[in-house]
Amino acid sequence: MANGVFQGSDRPIRVLIVDDSALVRKIFAQELAKDPSIDVVGTAPDPYVARDKIVQLEPHVVTLDVEMPRMDGLTFLRKLMRHYPLPVIVVSSLTEKGGELALEALDAGAVDVMCKPGSAYSVGDMSVELVDKIKAAARVQVARRDGQAGSRMKPAQQQLSLTRTTNRVVAIGASTGGTEALTQLLTAMPANAPGIVIVQHMPEHFTKSFAQRLDELCNIEVKEAEHNDRITPGRALIAPGNYHMLVKRSGAVYYVEVKSGPLGSRHRPSVDVLFKSMARYAGRNAVGVIMTGMGADGADGLKEMRDQGADTIAQDESTCVVFGMPKEAIARGGVGQVAPLGQIARKILDLV
Repeated sequence: MANGVFQGSDRPIRVLIVDDSALVRKIFAQELAKDPSIDVVGTAPDPYVARDKIVQLEPHVVTLDVEMPRMDGLTFLRKLMRHYPLPVIVVSSLTEKGGELALEALDAGAVDVMCKPGSAYSVGDMSVELVDKIKAAARVQVARRDGQAGSRMKPAQQQLSLTRTTNRVVAIGASTGGTEALTQLLTAMPANAPGIVIVQHMPEHFTKSFAQRLDELCNIEVKEAEHNDRITPGRALIAPGNYHMLVKRSGAVYYVEVKSGPLGSRHRPSVDVLFKSMARYAGRNAVGVIMTGMGADGADGLKEMRDQGADTIAQDESTCVVFGMPKEAIARGGVGQVAPLGQIARKILDLV
């Protein structure tokens, strides 16, 4: 391990589970052990025990509960990122408070977040998603933090402008690493930017907290999408966790449909579901953007968008936390141009 990076795909990923519930620790360990590429090297009931085991066992990835005795997970995460940075996946309760804490954890350096089911007996149901997140996290280069993470100061913005509004719609899909990438992209948008719709792989309640935080930081309005919300210039709609979001059109008016349904590309919300609706209802009036994330969600949908005349952009490998989703979209022929994160906002505005 170097700076928290898992080196060598031929060796199992060493995982430490930190949770105050003995039952959760036991079930997580049992479920993760079913995957031959993962080795659960230990568990810890609180951050003090976790600190010693991290030094002793040198895990590649840590799963971390937020609310724990003796020291809360957020405080521990900040200390860890300052002194011994490595990939951390935060597991938080499925509540609005949990969503806010999880976002603070992402600010503090966590790679990803996921929700803990209400019953400890049902945590095994999340094992497939947790395995995917661990595999993605193991590839992430984690930077040392100076202890200032988590501040809500407005980030420096590019001075972008859009002289006139249009009826074009921008659709964005992201997963692992997407919260920071979307923050950088959306804070660079001018107040009269084209309407934007976003799928960020995130659990229920977390998306609402994320949208509220972005709304405070951005020149545009950002909100968690509700059924029949209109897509208008100066507004970004984020698909709510556990619900698909589709774009529909009535005359010249674009709006969103929010609904449940089967998983799309193993996700709900699914980037593919959003992009395919964009291909059908927006066609050449659309711009599609695929950003950092593990897997292939969005790759087929972006190809459909491009086939219908939409402009399409993929985030480049050097600025992705995980290059999986953009790489798949490029391989399947759905990408018109590739750009580093810092240039995507400008390219969107140039296209519209």
